[in-house]
Amino acid sequence: MAASCVITSPEEEHTPKLDLVTPLVFNPSMLNLQATIPSQFIWPDDEKPCLEAPELDVPLIDLQNFLAHSHSTLDASRLISDACNKHGFFLVVNHGISEQLISDAHEYMSRFFDMPLSEKQRIQRKAGQSCGYASSFTGRFSTKLPWKETLSFQFCDDKSRPKNVQDYFCDALGHEFEPFGKVYQEYCEAMSSLSLKIMELLGISLGVSGDYFKSFFEENDSIMRLNYYPPCQKPDLTFGTGPHCDPTSLTILHQDHVHGLQVFVDNQWRSISPNPKAFVVNIGDTFMALSNNRYKSCLHRAVVNSKSERKSLAFFLCPKKDRVVKPPRELLDSNTPRRYPDFTWSMLLEFTQKHYRADMHTLQAFTDWLTNKPIQ
Repeated sequence: MAASCVITSPEEEHTPKLDLVTPLVFNPSMLNLQATIPSQFIWPDDEKPCLEAPELDVPLIDLQNFLAHSHSTLDASRLISDACNKHGFFLVVNHGISEQLISDAHEYMSRFFDMPLSEKQRIQRKAGQSCGYASSFTGRFSTKLPWKETLSFQFCDDKSRPKNVQDYFCDALGHEFEPFGKVYQEYCEAMSSLSLKIMELLGISLGVSGDYFKSFFEENDSIMRLNYYPPCQKPDLTFGTGPHCDPTSLTILHQDHVHGLQVFVDNQWRSISPNPKAFVVNIGDTFMALSNNRYKSCLHRAVVNSKSERKSLAFFLCPKKDRVVKPPRELLDSNTPRRYPDFTWSMLLEFTQKHYRADMHTLQAFTDWLTNKPIQ
């Protein structure tokens, strides 16, 4: 049957399980020659995408005055508070990141995904790891596979490892990839700096010191991901990325000119259109726990189309792996007790890489796992 654009509740969705499978090779240049798509990419009828979705009214946060230390900080924090209480998504403009750096990051992303499959597989993501090249989720799951390729790598805001991204590209692919590493080293440093500024505003918006969350993330162990969604001859049967909430703390996304991002708000899927001058920012599960459930990690997904490829740059801010995630005392009182137990980012990362496929229930499933309850 045809899928409806409005579904009753994300909580009614089936929680997928990990599979041990024989890997399927996802090679877009070959798959696009076929009349249909492999069954592993076809989603159930009641979960299939709606390719057209109404536009989401996303607050636009102008950071220019905040970065200049003007008195408009409270205005920006109020807009962020409103967005994070509703759905956890907002846009930032006048963010201080150069257009040339963003353009270079997109250019080198195109160069990487244009490489032959055998070249990209030189840095194939290994089972149980979060970094490396991945063609769909082949090798990890056998059903509801996403129509995409990704390259993920770690960024550590660590003075003892000042060129960790650049070193990754050179060590994994050879010194001819040093220009790639230099661009993404600079891009990740810019994203980390921007993340800390946003954390200041999030702290102020929650009634906590602006320095509280900023200092919590100053030595972050974050993840950078390049996303490539090839054209798909049957876009109504699959997803670029299936419905999920980000398990990380904060996501800063830059889209190219092609539509595809959808967010589940008020029981309906809505689109966030590309804006080349803006970054899309959203709250993740880890920050939801840090805020003691005040701010929500919102369900979202990416759809594909039959005519155009789509690319995006995603920076996932994560705390230092051994840092204990727990809310500040200002967010606790007799009416709002702790919602989640203490955990570290390394524990949640391991859970999503080895035990659970991230979806809209990840944080609750992780909490049950920590407390030795059976995962539903």
